[in-house]
Amino acid sequence: MKDDAGYIPTKYDSVFWIDVDRIIPNPYQPRKEFTESGLISLAESIRQYGVLQPLVVSRTEVEKPEGGLESMYELIAGERRLRASKLAGLKQIPVVIRQGESNLTKLELAIIENLQREDLNAIDRAKALQKLIDEFGISHAETAAKIGKSREYVSNSLRLLSLPEHMQSAIVGKEINEGHARPLLALTSRPEEQETLFKEIILKRLPVRAAERIARSIAQEKVRKYHRKTAEMVELEKSLTETLGTRVIIETNAEGGRLLIEFFSPDDLQQLVDTLAAQQQTEEVAAVPTQIFPNTTQLSDDPIAAAAPEESSEDGLYSVSGFSV
Repeated sequence: MKDDAGYIPTKYDSVFWIDVDRIIPNPYQPRKEFTESGLISLAESIRQYGVLQPLVVSRTEVEKPEGGLESMYELIAGERRLRASKLAGLKQIPVVIRQGESNLTKLELAIIENLQREDLNAIDRAKALQKLIDEFGISHAETAAKIGKSREYVSNSLRLLSLPEHMQSAIVGKEINEGHARPLLALTSRPEEQETLFKEIILKRLPVRAAERIARSIAQEKVRKYHRKTAEMVELEKSLTETLGTRVIIETNAEGGRLLIEFFSPDDLQQLVDTLAAQQQTEEVAAVPTQIFPNTTQLSDDPIAAAAPEESSEDGLYSVSGFSV
């Protein structure tokens, strides 16, 4: 049994109701994207049931313009609930006040809250982790320990920030997912092919495994002993890719080689078959011989012209048979 006389109240024993206009945003808030539909849905829930989980804030004293000090509350965790509460028209919301928290703790708590809900997008998470490392001088391993993840998780998250800005935006906008980032990162040293793969992922909605297979094929190209493409072969590969509308790879080896035509769905395969069939039909029509009769408008069933009469030889002019009495 706990000794009541020696009991020390915790920071979480009391919930206070604070005016929403006295709560200021957390400058270390890692979340940058808040969907309007999500906030509207949460606001409707708050109208019906109230704020079920108190926000976490820290108290700070600020000087008023007319003089004197005023207590304000800096948000540590609960940004979505605060925004939705304002949208719902609430004047006050429940909070738990944390005392004496450092900036490091505020950032840690903001990140951890979002990680626990697993709805922080990968890029915002990576930027928050980078900020944690840069501003407070801690290692990947220390960062991982603070958020309850592995060091590899932190390092892989930070690698996302090496992608071009438009690819990061595609992750935030859910045009591609974090799994697609791995094959794109494998092509960092080959920006043109990285961009081509990115466009294929977007346009063809490639699954992650298909993207990984393409990236692996490109990355291994350097180390293939016999995989040496001439300029003509590269041009032929490009021409086939444009004609068929999908990636075509020509691989050579000591004995010959092989032609790889990628497809990613039954519809893709059927389209390839139709394209090749149409091409073959065009070639067969072009191969049918056409009779051409130059310098004439004559129509004849017989393509062989009649032989011209033979001219008399010079000797015949002096023959006896050429004269009459």
